[in-house]
Amino acid sequence: MVSNVDLSQWQWQNTEKGSYLTCKLLAHWQHGFFSSHFYSQTPEILVKYLHPCASSYRVKQIHSNIILSTDTIDHHRLKDSNLMEADGIITQKSLQSVWCASADCTPVLIADAQNGNVTAIHSGWRGTSTQIVPKAIAFLKSQGCKLENLLCALGPAIDGKVYQVDADVAVKVLKTVIPKAENLDIEDILTEGYRLPNQVILPEKETNKVRLNVTQVINLQIQQQGISSEHIAISPYCTYQTPEYFFSYRRTKEKKVQWSGIISH
Repeated sequence: MVSNVDLSQWQWQNTEKGSYLTCKLLAHWQHGFFSSHFYSQTPEILVKYLHPCASSYRVKQIHSNIILSTDTIDHHRLKDSNLMEADGIITQKSLQSVWCASADCTPVLIADAQNGNVTAIHSGWRGTSTQIVPKAIAFLKSQGCKLENLLCALGPAIDGKVYQVDADVAVKVLKTVIPKAENLDIEDILTEGYRLPNQVILPEKETNKVRLNVTQVINLQIQQQGISSEHIAISPYCTYQTPEYFFSYRRTKEKKVQWSGIISH
């Protein structure tokens, strides 16, 4: 279990196939953070657990900060059946489900309480270091969304207490949430990182290593965009420490994923 989260925000939904996780913050949208129980099922099948008539959208994830609209994907599909490369999708119409795959990276689902549009984002340390979630929020704003209407659910991912990374990786991520980081050296950035809330990084005995909580960095990125912490929910489950529900590449070195998806109004 992950500490410093509100357990009451999260509920398991049971099916004949297995269980998937939902978030109370997104109660007005059909959505799910599906567990490893559904490994053999693609989003085209998983969407049927949420709505019988919704269309589904997914991309070829490449650890980027590329965000696509469903209109862009539809246009691409007319001439090419291959998946587009990206790590985030934003809906344009009702009854569109958008999906992201993850193992230890953080799946982020965002919904607009005013117009019903939704977003699914895959954000590992690389995507976080290039600010894919803030970029998605900017995309939503460009479409007329207001920050006070955005609700963000950060799904199961590896917890910082068990995620060891090179110090330079942590620095790339921390630079996104530390003011004037470009003027600081590596040690100063790490020092500032230790001062950030919710144990964004933790010290490691091994030289030039730290433990990094990517999800909490994303949490800070979202708040620094002007979104209230009350509009952010963080899953209490660590993929590495919950093998009965989630795949973890760091734990098994297997390239297996679970899907997270949400449907627009």
